[in-house]
Order: sequence, then structure tokens, then C-alpha cells
Amino acid sequence: MKFACVVPLLLLFCASTLLAQETPDRLPNVLLIVTDDMGYGDMSSQGAQGFSTPNLDKLAGQGTRFTSFYVAQPVCTASRAAFLSGCYPNRLSLQGALNHTSKNGIHPDEYLLPEMFKDLGYATAGMGKWHLGTVMEFWPTRNGFDVWFGTPYSNDNTKYHPVLSAEMPPYPLYEGETVIELDPDQRQFTKRITEKAVSFIERNQNRPFFLYLPQIMPHVPIFASEQFQGKTEHGLYGDVIEELDWSVGELMRTLDRLKLADNTIVIFFSDNGPWPSYGEHAGDAGPFREGKLTTFEGGVRVPCIMRWPDHIPVGRVCSEPIMSIDLVPTLTRLVGGKMPTKKIDGLNIADVLLTQDGKTPHDAYFFFGGTGLQAVRSGKWKLHFPHPYITVAGEPGKGGKPSNWGKNPAQSITQSGIEGIASRHGGRVEHIELSLFDLESDPGETKNLASQFPDVVQRLSKLAEPVRKDLGDSLTGVEGTGVREAGWVK
Repeated sequence: MKFACVVPLLLLFCASTLLAQETPDRLPNVLLIVTDDMGYGDMSSQGAQGFSTPNLDKLAGQGTRFTSFYVAQPVCTASRAAFLSGCYPNRLSLQGALNHTSKNGIHPDEYLLPEMFKDLGYATAGMGKWHLGTVMEFWPTRNGFDVWFGTPYSNDNTKYHPVLSAEMPPYPLYEGETVIELDPDQRQFTKRITEKAVSFIERNQNRPFFLYLPQIMPHVPIFASEQFQGKTEHGLYGDVIEELDWSVGELMRTLDRLKLADNTIVIFFSDNGPWPSYGEHAGDAGPFREGKLTTFEGGVRVPCIMRWPDHIPVGRVCSEPIMSIDLVPTLTRLVGGKMPTKKIDGLNIADVLLTQDGKTPHDAYFFFGGTGLQAVRSGKWKLHFPHPYITVAGEPGKGGKPSNWGKNPAQSITQSGIEGIASRHGGRVEHIELSLFDLESDPGETKNLASQFPDVVQRLSKLAEPVRKDLGDSLTGVEGTGVREAGWVK
């Protein structure tokens, strides 16, 4: 059974495509803001305590807050590969997170969202963390961005790494394809990214633009500028979130000042859930279980707001499940762009975005941890296949150090796989059996109903079979037939 689709999508597709083709001077701008490791519960409208997010709350009141928005994998590179390509990251062979030693990245043949906009004549810019390849062949400017300002990988792959700091090279900050600073002051990241973004909007106010802001914060190590440091009751993490909220406000005020707000699609979400091992320096997953690096709701269900005046309903709270892989086909249809020629996994969810009670066209969404197919959601049901996962070891961390800090550091450096990740970041590995959860009554995934609803288990298991064959599954030893190679440089 599909999540049902009542409103004919064809009318929506045609209307948006005709608008884009017949009035090119009125193509909507697109502002895509993605925070790094922000939790579902890190907005005031979703229960934040000790700090406030008035600008995000205002944005939600002017548009729609999506409470069942998912990312495709709960880790940085994989998540970005998914929402910029429209594919599950396993299709692109980009699971996990790249680092300063990585020789792989997004394949040059993949047709990414910025390339679609650029081909339509949009001005395109990206500012923040790229994380889809450090080598120039995979760089943002080779993937559709006219302008790039930011870093190649996560800010813990630096002298601030809790375990491997001695092995880390200086952290490069790029303008275009040129390194302009080494080990820049991370306290200024949010402020500098915001200033660059405002300047880009001002320069391109008379032409359509696509502006992508993959913010570096609140990924550990966290930093706030002098203006925000020590401002909140929640400590440094609250300061960081309030500065990110300020950034959103600055961008919205710029759109208002230049009279661009009515013709700009604004999308805000986090790349994955919070990192619980880092305790007071990590976000809050709200009512959900676990966080980053897991396919429980706390890892893959993230805060999301979208606004487009006179198109996206105002003040709505939408619980319909949607996923970041759907952004590419949806935005492409809305602006009349060219779809990728290679197979993608996302579907057009314009019905969900633009109508009050729209339904997703997906039968189900699938959740991978690395190369293993770990879970599937269909309707209110979520089925976890047996798999290992990382959870907090002992007390959560303090002062920027992960939980269980200082125990067996040498072992943590030499271990690989999920055990190595857990050791390096203060976690321990546990296992979940075949488990079925009713997310409507049990969003925290605490009550296993598999034995009570074997028919549901069977139905969701059957939905997973073709995905397993297509994208592979290391948990069951299946090699996917539809997997494409990542880009590689020797």
C-alpha cells in the first residue's frame, strides 16, 4: 500500500513547468540551508530548552514545518551525496564520511542539483562544508557552483580532533579552488558564511540564484563568535544554535530588504541527527532514540522547514514522511529543469509541499548504515532488520570530549569498522533484533511489535527485497546490481 496520493500531481507538474518556461525572469530563487549534526529538538518550536530560535520559528510560521523529514543516511558525506543527487548514497558508493586522506568523491558523471540550476541560467553559490571530495576533480566548482567559500571536510579532522589531533594537517579554507587560510578561526565560521551569503544575494538580486549553505556548525568542535559566546543558559551549544538562528534571520531580512522573499524557496534542515556521545556539546534528538551514525529516528529524522509564499502552505505542521532524496526531482520539476539521465531514487513530492494534505508517492523509505540495509519505513510502521549500532558508552561527554574519554586511546586509533568508530567517539556497539515499531504511538522506538504484527513484518520485508538487490546489503551478503562507482583519483 502506498502512502496514498489523492491530488493529481500532473497538474502541479504542468503548472510549475509552464511557469518556469514561459516566464524565465520569474524563476524562483532557491536558498538551501543545511546545518551539521543539529538535533530534531534544537528548535524552540520542537522543544528546545535553555536557548531560543526566534528566526527559525518565524520562518516556520511563514511556511511549513515538516516533522517527519528524513535524511538518507545519518552521516555527513552520505547525507550530502543523497540530497544533492536525488539518490540513496549507496547507489553512488559514498557511504560514511570522507576525510583529509580520501581519494574518492562524487563521480563527475553524476548530475547534481547545482548543475541543474546552472544549466537553467541560475547564479550558483555554495558556502560552508563540502564533504563530497577533497581532490579538485570532485570540487564544488567542478559540480555546478560558480562561487565556493568553505572547507572540504568536517572541522574535527583538525588539531581539535579528540583522538587523532597529532596526525591532522592544517585545516584549509577555500575561496573557489584556492586555499586562502590554514586553520582559520572557527569562532568566525557562521558569521563569515552569513556575510558571504548576504553579499552573494545582493550581487544577484536581479537574476535567479541557487544559494547552498552547508553550515559547519554545530558539528564538534563547536564554536560561537564573541557576539554569541556565553549568551545562553544552555552553554556553548546553545550559543552556537542561537548564532545559526541569527544567520537564518540575517538571510531572511536580506530577502525582505531586496523584495525577494515572495519569489524565493527557502529550505532548512540538518544533515543528520545529533552526536549523543559528545554530551553537552551535542544536540537533542527530542523524543527520538539515539542519534548520528544510527538509523533510529534520532539519527535520520531531522528538523525541517520550507517556505515559498503563495505556494507552500503558511503555518502548517506536516507529519507526512518525506526524504532529502526527493529534493532534486521536486525542485527540478518546479523550475522546469533537466532531470538526471542516470537512475535516481527520489520522487517528486510537490504534492506534499504545495497542498495542505498532500501524500508522498513512495511506498516506503529505506535506511542504510554504511553498506547495510538496516531499516524501512512505510506509513506509520518502521521495521529494523537485525544490525549492530553505536550507543553512548557510560556518561555522555563533557567539554568537547566524547563519553568514556581517555580509555584505551591507542586501541581506538587502530580499530576499524563500527567498533573503531565507537571507540574513537566514546560509544559502544550493541545489536538490535528484528524489530517493528509503530512510530505514531511509539516515536521513541521502544516497543517491539514484530511478534504481534507478522503480516506487517512480512510486507515491509518484501518491500526491502528489490532495494537490497538493487543497492546491496552487507548485512545479508547481497551485492547490488544498481550501484555506481564513486569518483577515484590514484
